[in-house]
Amino acid sequence: ARLVETGGGLVQPGGSLRLSCTGSGSRAIGWFRQAPGKEREAVACINSSDRTSYYADSEMGRFAISRDNARNTVDLQINPVTPEDTAVYYCAARSYLCSGTWSAYTSRGQGTRVTVSS
Repeated sequence: ARLVETGGGLVQPGGSLRLSCTGSGSRAIGWFRQAPGKEREAVACINSSDRTSYYADSEMGRFAISRDNARNTVDLQINPVTPEDTAVYYCAARSYLCSGTWSAYTSRGQGTRVTVSS
C-alpha cells in the first residue's frame, strides 16, 4: 500500500510534534529524515509483529514511535523539538523487521517537511 506522511509544518522550539504515516499495514515502518545539506538518516523504526522499536542514539528520550494497526498508521512523536529537527521526514516500509538502511525498504513515502523556528 502507498505510504503517506502527514503532520509536518512550522513548529516553535520546545514544542511537540506528531507525524503520521498512513498505509503501514502489517509491515515494519522506519522513519527517516533529511536535513538541508545533509544525508538522509534513520531516526526510528518499529517492527511489524512484536512492535519492538528502535531509535537513533542521538534521539533517545525525545522521539517515540508507535503503531495502530486498526488505523493503519505509525506515528512518530518528537518532544521537545529543536531547530536541529528541521528536515523532510519520510516513512518507509519493509517486511517484518526494522532496518536502519533506506535502501532496505521496499515502499517509501514522499515526505513531510518540518521546520522548527521561532
